[in-house]
Amino acid sequence: MRRIISLVLILGSASARAAPKAEAAGAPSFKKVMIVVLENTDYDHALGQPFLGKLARQGALLSGYYAVDHPSQPNYVALVSGDTLGVDSDKNVSLDETNVADLLEAAGKSWKIYAEDYPGRCFLDAKSGLYARKHVPLLSFKDVAGDPARCARIVDAAQMAADLKAGGLPDYSLYIPNLENDGHDTGADYADAWYARVFGPLLDDPAFTKGLLLVTIFDEDENDGGDNRIYASLYGSGVAPGAVSANRYDHYSLLRLVEDGLGVGNLGRRDSSAAAISGVWK
Repeated sequence: MRRIISLVLILGSASARAAPKAEAAGAPSFKKVMIVVLENTDYDHALGQPFLGKLARQGALLSGYYAVDHPSQPNYVALVSGDTLGVDSDKNVSLDETNVADLLEAAGKSWKIYAEDYPGRCFLDAKSGLYARKHVPLLSFKDVAGDPARCARIVDAAQMAADLKAGGLPDYSLYIPNLENDGHDTGADYADAWYARVFGPLLDDPAFTKGLLLVTIFDEDENDGGDNRIYASLYGSGVAPGAVSANRYDHYSLLRLVEDGLGVGNLGRRDSSAAAISGVWK
């Protein structure tokens, strides 16, 4: 039986104690969505971090959320295509397949990827300094990487501040931190401190929060032998504060939430049959 429980986090604890409460009856309501993807951390370890814990307390926690594969890249591909599409490594790939950008553009929606330390100009090498292409999934699709106009929607993350000043975020955005700030090379403590420093002030800025659903996830857990349960939180005005859903969700469920919330249809892959994220909305 599906149920939602209110969350009570104990300071400094990596786990959550919960008490039953009625499932929120609302439906997803947002005009824009931003997904921030952090790296390689188990659920409990992530939830015990101060800022990530705050987002879970003030927003909603999906306590039964799982990544879909190992290593990193298949999970990123799944987030934007509804399948891993045969990708099973972190090596560069070039996929002649549809993706979320196709749905968004067909529906007249805007999109952008904010990638820290991205060199620009449709850079397709595997790495540049702290930037890793494997974490920017739309560059693995031919219809994006081969189109300069579409490639131009993948920008250095510093552009986000200018976009907010100029009038706001696109309808759909991915924020991809660099290999230090996402915790890949540094760990969850470092990533959480970075996240609090950069995004904490934005939570009080209406130019950022108005109409926005902020989604925070990790790509996968810490090792191949784990169950791949990962932290996932939702933050925004349409979210029931303190809600917790223990239903099983995954990256395909998140793609479905984006598709349904923005009204863009689906890709007809695992996104179309994924469990809909429910019970956490006002």
